[in-house]
Amino acid sequence: MEKISVAIITKNEERNIRACLESIRWADDVVVVDSGSTDQTLKICREYPVRIFVEEWKGFARQKNSAIAKTHNEWVLSLDADERIPLELKEEIEKETSQDPVSNGYFIARKNYFAGRWIRYCGWFPDYNLRLFRKSSGRFQERAVHERVQVEGKAERLRNFLIHETYQSVGDFLQRMDRYSTLAAREMRQEGKQFRVFDLLFRPPFTFVQMYLIRLGFLEGYWGFLLSGLYSFYTFAKYSKLRELQERR
Repeated sequence: MEKISVAIITKNEERNIRACLESIRWADDVVVVDSGSTDQTLKICREYPVRIFVEEWKGFARQKNSAIAKTHNEWVLSLDADERIPLELKEEIEKETSQDPVSNGYFIARKNYFAGRWIRYCGWFPDYNLRLFRKSSGRFQERAVHERVQVEGKAERLRNFLIHETYQSVGDFLQRMDRYSTLAAREMRQEGKQFRVFDLLFRPPFTFVQMYLIRLGFLEGYWGFLLSGLYSFYTFAKYSKLRELQERR
């Protein structure tokens, strides 16, 4: 059986990290790269057989690539602190990697939760992400936000899913939205995108319609309406910040 390394980045994740580490006790090598936690994150990590590194924040993609570079094994599973690996997925990972696969990476579906509720619609499921890959063939594409793993060669999908305990509340969403929308606006600016009134007027309502109607968010009832509205607001904030950056220049 191939040995598996797990790479995790953290900052003030005391609420999530224990459940994450419990779900990967089977891993042969676990690397945690922390960017200056001031809560109990590192104390909790030290209760487990993990290798801990403390580094300055370099951005999501670079931080994750730094963690991957420190792993010992060829097969790497990249996780966020608010993600967990169920037993069925663990067994599938071990089976696939032990068969000398021709694939260099695997997409894993995420079962996303908002405020403790599994969201099936709004485009939130199955939400495939490439998370398991050969270290020699894959790394995160360096971008400010919504970073993705790129692999050389073939990539397939696994059948089982991981658990993603994402936003705990509306307040949690709004707090992180401020950060993510700023990063997204900066990235658009760096790519040379110019602010247009059209973007501010039409993209937010289109986001709502896409999530609530096209992606069947209405089947979630109140929660689908709430998420569609929140993501519409995120879109509005992102383009408003792009205009702000443009004027400052």
